[in-house]
Amino acid sequence: MIKNDLFLRAAKGELTERPPVWLMRQAGRILPQYRALRAELSGFKELVETPELACEVTLQPVDELGVDAAIIFSDILVIPEAMGLPYEMIPGKGPFFPTTIQSEQQIEQLITGSTAAEALQYVYEAIRLTKKALNGRVPLIGFAGAPFTIFCYMLEGQGSKTFSKAKKLIYQSPELAHQLLDKITTTTIAYLKQQVLAGADLIQVFDSWASVLSAPYFQTFSLP
Repeated sequence: MIKNDLFLRAAKGELTERPPVWLMRQAGRILPQYRALRAELSGFKELVETPELACEVTLQPVDELGVDAAIIFSDILVIPEAMGLPYEMIPGKGPFFPTTIQSEQQIEQLITGSTAAEALQYVYEAIRLTKKALNGRVPLIGFAGAPFTIFCYMLEGQGSKTFSKAKKLIYQSPELAHQLLDKITTTTIAYLKQQVLAGADLIQVFDSWASVLSAPYFQTFSLP
């Protein structure tokens, strides 16, 4: 039984007494207790990959800000890492992939589906720990990046203003682009199912870079 179910009722389209409030990055630099914990660690990835720490950070904004939902502390880039492309989080610059997708052979060699999702046990354990610690105060949101956004990172290796490498592949080799997108999709579905089984009350999918596509390309390479 969830005591504050405002977020879930709004998500179901029910009339609510007010809009629910949460922030996409509610567990982060805005909180001094988060900064203090980060300062004790080797970096961002240690925080993401240690379930007890991810749980602690997930709870901080619920305690401090009184938001209507907790969102598990993780990152969308755990998916490409589980598929075989590890990422680094560089302070002041953001995510970086030392190896990017540059050939059909690399796409064929990717780990996919439930096999890749099994490598993300630390996320599921963080969800289980957080659900227990919340004790029904608010719902817990799980999430993943949408396939096109993950596709962009796997090709570009980092954020970009133009995403020219991703666009080049979908323009010049659409079948190959779909092959990679399908592998990401299959893996993400398996990952999100495991999040639900671990206790996530609601799932959100972030397509951070969909806006770089024109409407027809969005309909073809992102929305499906």
